[in-house]
Amino acid sequence: MNENHCPQCDNELQWQGHYHCMQCDVDFKKVAFCPDCDSQLEKLQACGAANYFCHSESCNELKSKSRVRFEFQKQA
Repeated sequence: MNENHCPQCDNELQWQGHYHCMQCDVDFKKVAFCPDCDSQLEKLQACGAANYFCHSESCNELKSKSRVRFEFQKQA
């Protein structure tokens, strides 16, 4: 099941090296936020696995992908 839907029209986003909504003709980036402090997370990718790290002073630790909140933000 694809969970990548346009935040404007709810149509499925297409992957074209970035996320793109064909209906709205808008490009998006998928941003991860910490489930504990709402800071933007850094994506660490190695050996095919993606992990997320929170740099905030209150956390400063890896976060489970299953707990991370994702948001699509319009690209300029």
